[in-house]
Amino acid sequence: MSGAVETLLSILDLEPLEHNLFRGRSPQVGWQRVFGGQVIGQALVAAGRTVDGRAAHSLHCYFMRPGDPAVPIIYEVDRIRDGNSFTTRRVVAVQHGEAIFSMAASFQVAEDGLDHQIAMPDVPPPEDLPSESQLKELFMESAPEPVRRYWQHARPIEVRPVDLRHYISREALDPVQHVWIRASDTLPDDPDIHRCVLAYASDMTLLDTALFAHGRLIFDRDMQVASLDHSLWFHRPFRADEWLLYAEDSPSASGARGFTRGSLFSRDGVLVASVAQEGLIRERPENR
Repeated sequence: MSGAVETLLSILDLEPLEHNLFRGRSPQVGWQRVFGGQVIGQALVAAGRTVDGRAAHSLHCYFMRPGDPAVPIIYEVDRIRDGNSFTTRRVVAVQHGEAIFSMAASFQVAEDGLDHQIAMPDVPPPEDLPSESQLKELFMESAPEPVRRYWQHARPIEVRPVDLRHYISREALDPVQHVWIRASDTLPDDPDIHRCVLAYASDMTLLDTALFAHGRLIFDRDMQVASLDHSLWFHRPFRADEWLLYAEDSPSASGARGFTRGSLFSRDGVLVASVAQEGLIRERPENR
């Protein structure tokens, strides 16, 4: 197993402290704040540790303060309801005595029912696209310094964008993005782990789509970019270590906020999850 995936699994394996209380840590990779997907994934782990025999089908999150990667994150679970079919949990993440994040999650017993879905976009398969190592060879020398730093880290999620123009130019593009993603090594078979890894990965690349129409990057020094809220729905079984197409769009940006949506499809076109997020995309003077 690769070191990056092993690290991801270790940070998702929360330490139980007390009844309904867990402690998580952050990887020490030099970032100034905790990656939002990490907190989503850890919160889902904490909620899932208090539920038996039911799988998460939806979660709704708010990011309230930047996370400090230098100190642990405490997750407190509120067992709101245990019904016949559904279980509801609320999780609050705390650092330095203050809430930095909250999540409501719902779990359901397995049931049969009506079934339909939208079609997967027609895009090239991941094998026809440059790998991350090939991307580094092709573009990293001419890429902006923040982009180079981002791609130089060993990462647990492999990303293959279908269209690379946004990464190498300032061209204003339609606010639509298609990205193949998967864990960079084989994961254990536990479906809960795959849901938590997908929750982690669902915060990657999504908010960036709101900047496509403006020729901007999340790395620009005169942009303040951060996730504000995040919702995720699990529809059907999947493996997070197999390729998933993340089809993203941004219907609106206004008031220093960008709204983005995502649909995740398996290789054979099955819609496995949906995502919605609003984030801060505030322009600020470069010298502020």
